[in-house]
Amino acid sequence: MAALILFGVFTLLMLIGTPIAFCLGAASFLTVLYMGLPPMVVFQQMNSGMSVFTMLAIPFFIYAGDLMVRGGIAQRIVAFAGSLVGHLRGGLGQVNITASTLFGGISGSAVAEAAAVGGLMIPQMKARGYGADYAVNVTSMAALIALLLPPSHNMIIYSISAGGKISIADLFTAGIIPGLLFALALMITAWLVAWRRGYPTEPFPGFARVGWFFLNSLPGLLLIAIIFGGVRSGIFTATESSCVAVFYALLVTLVVYRSMGWQNFVAATIGAVRTTAMVLIIIGTAASFAWLMAFLRIPAAMIDWMGTISQNPIVILLLINVILLLLGTFMDMGPTIIITTPIFLPVAIHYGIDPVHFGVILILNLGIGLNTPPVGAVQFVACAVGKITVWQAMRSIWPFYGAGVTVLLLVTYIPALSLWLPAQFR
Repeated sequence: MAALILFGVFTLLMLIGTPIAFCLGAASFLTVLYMGLPPMVVFQQMNSGMSVFTMLAIPFFIYAGDLMVRGGIAQRIVAFAGSLVGHLRGGLGQVNITASTLFGGISGSAVAEAAAVGGLMIPQMKARGYGADYAVNVTSMAALIALLLPPSHNMIIYSISAGGKISIADLFTAGIIPGLLFALALMITAWLVAWRRGYPTEPFPGFARVGWFFLNSLPGLLLIAIIFGGVRSGIFTATESSCVAVFYALLVTLVVYRSMGWQNFVAATIGAVRTTAMVLIIIGTAASFAWLMAFLRIPAAMIDWMGTISQNPIVILLLINVILLLLGTFMDMGPTIIITTPIFLPVAIHYGIDPVHFGVILILNLGIGLNTPPVGAVQFVACAVGKITVWQAMRSIWPFYGAGVTVLLLVTYIPALSLWLPAQFR
């Protein structure tokens, strides 16, 4: 009965449009009252969920990404991507995806990427004759690449949700090949759609201009090497690397580019504080919800239930993917990771699936959910920038969904795509 109250209250509040943090907190509080436990347990679990040292990496990476967006680094990366791939069919679509891949290695946030790259690329694409739906769909799907590349915030949340026993450095490394594969799949899809619609290409500026754009964007791109190289080599932890990222972002935007004004600095600071507050309250309430699930032995029940369906890991992984895809359509990514990791990670381990590999599957799967109504935060941002409705975008997004699901299946059933690169650093 307690489990029914927990999930029933949560689902009911979700259906009537209650913010996700209040859904999680209210469901946990009412369940604790029903079980006769002290209500203070809910607040203790919320506090313990937020009071994790590794969690400091999230606000600092958010701050670094905001500083870079407002400091002009995103514009320089887009210019470099344009010189590199703009001459391909559907040129600005290819630029959008390439810029998202490069910027994703800096921001680590799909929403930030959709806002930054989309704000630059969608108006240009519409002005050059690209359909608004095409511009929005390319932007929203390409923004998901950031979830797989370091410094992905959600990789950090997954590691914490798994008890802090999974190396963040391994997770950062494991997401690189799937992230690049996802980018390639989107570029092929964008090319096919552009070819069918007759979209133009951009003139190739010449290798000299490509080199100039590269040098101009190099100070920003170096942050990718600093974050990944520092964490992977053990020079600093993920939390320390986030602080380094903030100082480096300030150095580049204030000293190198001299593009960060006082107003933009204040706006970036306030924006990072606001985003951090929203993220942490969701993480806290989700931690309380996840603790109750463990207390009620829901993960063990899930293992037993899946065992009645099949003992084949292939079938189990397919079933988990379907469940996660459905959850991703109406839940935001952060709380979903915290809630589902304690449920499905023991199942995955029980069937011999590596936790790092499962983390990449989880992140990619739930990332696709960020682009799926009714709670598709990335899609909402891209549609707002493109000034079209979600349903207008949905009518033509299916080829891009197909590319995403194809990559998800490849990553799910070919573990080497996730595990080969981390193994090279051990």
